Amino acid sequence: MKLEPIVLSLLDTDLYKFNMDQVIFHKHTDLCGEYYFRCRNEDVVFTQEMFEEINAQIDHLCTLRFTREELDYLRSIRFIKNDYVEFLRLWHPIRDYVQTRLSERGGLHIAVKGPLFSAMQFEIYLLEIVNEVYFRMKYDYAALRASAEEKLNQKIRDFQSGKYTFRFAEFGCRRRLSREWEDVVVRRLTSETSNCVGTSNVYLAMKYGLKPIGTYAHEYVQMYQGIDSIPLAYTNHYAMEDWYNEYKGDNGTALTDTITTDLFLLDFNRSMVNNFTGVRHDSGDPFAWGEKMIAHYQKYNADTKTKQLLFSDGLDFNTAQALYEQFRDRINVSFGIGTFLSNDTCERALNIVIKLQTVNGRAVAKLSDTPGKAMCRDAEYLEYLKRSVAFRLDREKE
Repeated sequence: MKLEPIVLSLLDTDLYKFNMDQVIFHKHTDLCGEYYFRCRNEDVVFTQEMFEEINAQIDHLCTLRFTREELDYLRSIRFIKNDYVEFLRLWHPIRDYVQTRLSERGGLHIAVKGPLFSAMQFEIYLLEIVNEVYFRMKYDYAALRASAEEKLNQKIRDFQSGKYTFRFAEFGCRRRLSREWEDVVVRRLTSETSNCVGTSNVYLAMKYGLKPIGTYAHEYVQMYQGIDSIPLAYTNHYAMEDWYNEYKGDNGTALTDTITTDLFLLDFNRSMVNNFTGVRHDSGDPFAWGEKMIAHYQKYNADTKTKQLLFSDGLDFNTAQALYEQFRDRINVSFGIGTFLSNDTCERALNIVIKLQTVNGRAVAKLSDTPGKAMCRDAEYLEYLKRSVAFRLDREKE
């Protein structure tokens, strides 16, 4: 079964890839990284036919280049700088950076190795490819598509009826059923409701005249663990400092949980509270996290009505509505919703990730506020990072 090309544009990715890459381009071109694929679902088997199709799709991806229209669109985003756009005019995905292997039991192994400014761009494209190949080749795609449409119709009716009143952005690139289906989801949610304020997918934002939404991901903070001169427990500080110096308060939503939110708050001081417009939740109890963040803002006498809580951890609409009702009168609340929109079908969605694991030959890791989300290929390093975090938390506790 031969599929049509899945990725047709290098803009078919999340905005935060360009945001992070611009900082790397300006400040850290000496960093090299290794990314590894992981499927968190149990008993998922990739066939030889799927494996061959995934490789063919990666081959096609590496033939793509940014078009003039796409570069002009990136240039129109207020915080994307012209020198970085000119770099992208020259950049393209390099096939030699991606290695794939299929185990005897059908386990899919993907590694991306290369200069960080280039290797990091593969993540979303590869996840889009793997997910669509898997669902088109394992199931009756027409049946999946029909079930997804039925569920989307109900979601739209629930917004139109006033059952749900919160506003959100579509964050569904990485685990979408297909490129075609994410396009339908974004078009219908933005045209048939007033609740969808934009999308993380830069191509769809350009296509439909929407706001592209995103700041940075865990890998951005993780990469500072690979810089020799930076103490492990202070990586949030250096990451936020570089981010502010790059964007001067624009594009300012900080991700709190890369090496736990409690440690993040030690570096989210009065200056950073003022410099960043909000914070993003991606692990742990979202209700407890929201209360903790409001208390932190109040500690510095910040006007919470000028700040935002962005929730993005595996949300469905009922959870988002409950969070909105708890916090809406005290602080601005927004949501990034992904798989529940782009791959909500009659079959279980894949929970697949591609995570940064080494920088300049040194192990790096994400701890998060949910222990099961930790991912590191070096168990000894992971324990060392945990001890470093615990030491600083104990030393600086109030």
